[in-house]
Amino acid sequence: MIVELDVSELAVGMYVVEISLPKNKFHLAEQGWIAKQQVIDGFKRKGVEKLLVDTSKRRLAATEVAKSAAPKPPQRSSGFKQQLTQAKQLFEESKAIQARLFDDAKNGVPLSLEPVKSVTEQSISAIFENPDALACVINIRHKDQYLLEHSVAVSVLMTIFACYLKIDKAIVHELAIGAFLHDVGKIMIPPAILDKPGKLTADEFEVMKTHANHSIRIIEATPNITPLSLEVAKLHHEKLNGKGYPYGVRAEHISLYGRMISICDIFDALTANRCYKAGYPQVKAFSILRALGENQELDAELVDHFIKCMGVYPVGSLVQLESNRLAIVESHNRQDPIRPKVKPFYSLNPNHFEVSANIDLAAMRDDLIVKNVRADDFDLNMDEIIEFLSHQG
Repeated sequence: MIVELDVSELAVGMYVVEISLPKNKFHLAEQGWIAKQQVIDGFKRKGVEKLLVDTSKRRLAATEVAKSAAPKPPQRSSGFKQQLTQAKQLFEESKAIQARLFDDAKNGVPLSLEPVKSVTEQSISAIFENPDALACVINIRHKDQYLLEHSVAVSVLMTIFACYLKIDKAIVHELAIGAFLHDVGKIMIPPAILDKPGKLTADEFEVMKTHANHSIRIIEATPNITPLSLEVAKLHHEKLNGKGYPYGVRAEHISLYGRMISICDIFDALTANRCYKAGYPQVKAFSILRALGENQELDAELVDHFIKCMGVYPVGSLVQLESNRLAIVESHNRQDPIRPKVKPFYSLNPNHFEVSANIDLAAMRDDLIVKNVRADDFDLNMDEIIEFLSHQG
């Protein structure tokens, strides 16, 4: 599949088709794989901004082949810095693929499943090796890119949840693909409705609801899509009480996987920032999910499992400490869920970034979490926080 990437997103082993920006100023001698970093550096020196890359032809660079042939180190999980880097890279690659899917759907072109299979397989491998590995991706968001980022985030959440429930890896891959595609029909909704700040009118909501039908139609026409991937997309707006859409099916006709994606979809919609609405802190979102479970809209038992899976303080979420610092949650303490492992990064007196040692709050009882917070509460954004943390040891 051909995707357009910024020059900063290129990596050794990618197959470059052509230079797309600036237009008609530079031309490749021939299409081919990027064999070494110097080629990328050359593009940057010349002022090349964007290139078209065939993601189906990526191959390992020599250094990657050497690494894959070497004995694997015994430790199971990578460092938090590496997790952040991996999460950001996968997120950007996923968004590029998602953008192409929306473009193809809008133009009536059948979707190409191969890049979706590839990027979701990478996510699954990372999460099965370390369930916390990509949780940070949920927070690396931009207010003006909700349409692109939501489906990527839901696919990651679905994978994390399925891994927690010990669902077979092959099935998880089909679930992740379905979640990745579940909202592709939104590209058919008029922007005035899709991006409207504030509550939709009854008529506007009826139009918005048709995105589910558009998604189903588009996914059904996708070559090699599996019934399970399609099922996930079909059921993501259905409710156990039969008041969901587009089919209004009741609990007995909603599978485990349909119940799971409803929870993941709503959780991400609640916590994501948008141009016209700040997202809720995760703890507030959990309380809303529980209320929906009590109202027979969601599976209440599964909601409780989801909250345990994500943790009281989800990995990648921000917290304020009693020491008047902000910290990012690095990993859970399963035996002491209210005291996770955190990385302080910002002092509130006075306000400034600071380099601090990691803290296991379960072992350090003189500092506790005061509350869940959002970056916006302190005029920060997750991009600058992630950038700062990725350069720490």
